[in-house]
Amino acid sequence: MKQKKNNFLIKPVFYLVASLTLSGCQSLVWPDYFRPKVDTPDRYVEMSQDAAQNQIAKDWWTLYQDETLNTLVSKALKHNTDIKVAVANIEQADAAMKEAGTLLLPTVALDAGSTRSRVTEAGPFPVFADNPRDSYNFKFGTNFELDFWGKLSRTKESARASALASRYAKDTVALSLSGLVTNQYLTLRSLEKQIQIAEQNLVSRDESLALTKRRLEGGVVSALDVHQAEVSSANLRAQISDLKRLSSLSLNQLALLTGDLDLAVRGLTQAQADIMALPMPPVPPVGLPSSLLESRPDVRQAEEQMVAANANIAVAKAALYPSISLTASWGGESLELQDVLKSAARIWTGGLSLNLPIFNGGRLNARVDQEAAKQKKTLATYERTIQTAFTEVNDALVNLREQTQREQSLQISQDSAKKMLALSENRYQSGYSAYIEVLDAQRTYNEASLAFVQARQARLSASVDLFKVLGGGWKPAEIK
Repeated sequence: MKQKKNNFLIKPVFYLVASLTLSGCQSLVWPDYFRPKVDTPDRYVEMSQDAAQNQIAKDWWTLYQDETLNTLVSKALKHNTDIKVAVANIEQADAAMKEAGTLLLPTVALDAGSTRSRVTEAGPFPVFADNPRDSYNFKFGTNFELDFWGKLSRTKESARASALASRYAKDTVALSLSGLVTNQYLTLRSLEKQIQIAEQNLVSRDESLALTKRRLEGGVVSALDVHQAEVSSANLRAQISDLKRLSSLSLNQLALLTGDLDLAVRGLTQAQADIMALPMPPVPPVGLPSSLLESRPDVRQAEEQMVAANANIAVAKAALYPSISLTASWGGESLELQDVLKSAARIWTGGLSLNLPIFNGGRLNARVDQEAAKQKKTLATYERTIQTAFTEVNDALVNLREQTQREQSLQISQDSAKKMLALSENRYQSGYSAYIEVLDAQRTYNEASLAFVQARQARLSASVDLFKVLGGGWKPAEIK
């Protein structure tokens, strides 16, 4: 009897050791993930050779040295609804990873109960002394599936990759959000500056209109000059109204991005920042194209999705093979409740179960085909993400270069327009030209001034885009 008890303990241990010894079969079911080779360019359209030695600051928006901007980005990263959704996705993926990890552990359950039953007394059946009678039992049961083909470990691998992908997705949202807030803030400050310039020009035009009316009363000019001046002032007022409309819409967008809808009502309480006074950050280090695979969260997210897809194929393939489990139970059973814990009432079982799929109409093979197709899709997505990333970096470099040259040209244009306006006013007052020449010069100067502000905003926004497409100093998260 004692020998049998020892066999009950030895056999499950033997099976467990054997399964661990043969665990190398897991890789035979489906190979482990390896990063696919994707062709990358040797260099970008333009690249500073010394910039590759530096690193982008994670809080790159602080390089614009604007406390209001810093506050808005910080608020958005905490309260934006897209961030909240991404955080919830992380929590969901973490819970799924935890659940997958438990598959590698044995399950233990307690089963207890009592029954009251009566047997028939008719016919030749024996009748117990107590009929009906009570029965009491309790039992601890355990089940442990041996991960012989890697189904359970690959399930955990897939869940871990999905958890990492959810983190990288959140980082992608955060990077995009910080860029959106920064660009929207620059748009708002640009519109405020344009309104300021237009209102200053309106004061000059109203003064010119008043002067023209006095000259009309003196018989120096005709009514045509007065009407032309009135049209010019009215058009500029309409332009100011449109700029204010755009400014309000921009503030509404900032309120939405930061999750602070009251911002659209109260406005920015901080003092207005002159966009022309904001510093132009140094060109961020571009680095080698191959480094982009590690510096952008969307690329790493796409890769982790491939890892998960590869593991899911292994899980589907493992389902084609037999599943092996160790089972055991221990407890007691008695007709009297007070006897259920006594040694005489002891019951136990132990064994090995094997489940081998024989016929399922091709369902399991179809599942393998599904997972294989999903893997192809994740590979194509990964390649497209990398191609998009390189294109975005090249576009950002070109935009920054051309916007810098454009701003320089428009600054010259504004300076020349200002001189032209002064000359036209002197010529008109001296009687050498018609008033239409002054109006043309005023319109040219106003347009040149606004275009210069817009060019400064475009150049700053181009630098924001370059920070963003390079990954914004992102570092990948790690989980155990």
